[in-house]
Amino acid sequence: MPETKLAQRSTRPPIFEELVGERVIIHPYRVADAQTLYDTIQASREHIGRWLPWVKQHTDVDYTRDLLVHMDARRLLWESLDLGLYERATNRLLGGIGLHPRDWAVPWFEIGYWLARDAEGKGYMTEATRLLTAYAFETLHAERMEIRCDARNERSANVARRLGYTQEALLRSNMFAADGALRDTLIFSLLRSEWTSSMSTSGDTSVGNGDHPL
Repeated sequence: MPETKLAQRSTRPPIFEELVGERVIIHPYRVADAQTLYDTIQASREHIGRWLPWVKQHTDVDYTRDLLVHMDARRLLWESLDLGLYERATNRLLGGIGLHPRDWAVPWFEIGYWLARDAEGKGYMTEATRLLTAYAFETLHAERMEIRCDARNERSANVARRLGYTQEALLRSNMFAADGALRDTLIFSLLRSEWTSSMSTSGDTSVGNGDHPL
């Protein structure tokens, strides 16, 4: 007999308080972060809004605060894990990164991310994505990780490539972009066997010096 959703959830590990890298920290958003998150989005509104249609919905801080309450509920149910990305040295909010369960039976997860304009080009997102990838494989026992992005978003695609994800598909005109035009979507994946092999070769899950963009 298949397990119920309640039974499946009861076997899932507690969500981490934070993941700490060489230069970044990622942890679940807090409702108290609403003003900081709103301000960060507004400062890069045109830049990140090119790729992410949800940016338009952040019309005031009350909306952002309500969204964080909703995110917290989804996190407790393990429906989605939405995280803030912070600079370790200053605790400055740099952007966001999320871990989204796609099939717990496999298990299979998708990672999505965004960065403030002034944080790009410093390797922060590469480091954060590697931390979250490691957590999924090592703690959640993921068998497959996936990253999707607009085919025009080279910075986003290069994060996946840099971490050893394989481009396995180009979906042509499969959805609307933020500007209302049809877009193509790249799909990248990384399997447990590939992650294990890369770790046995490198010897650790640390990230380099951040010379790479994004």
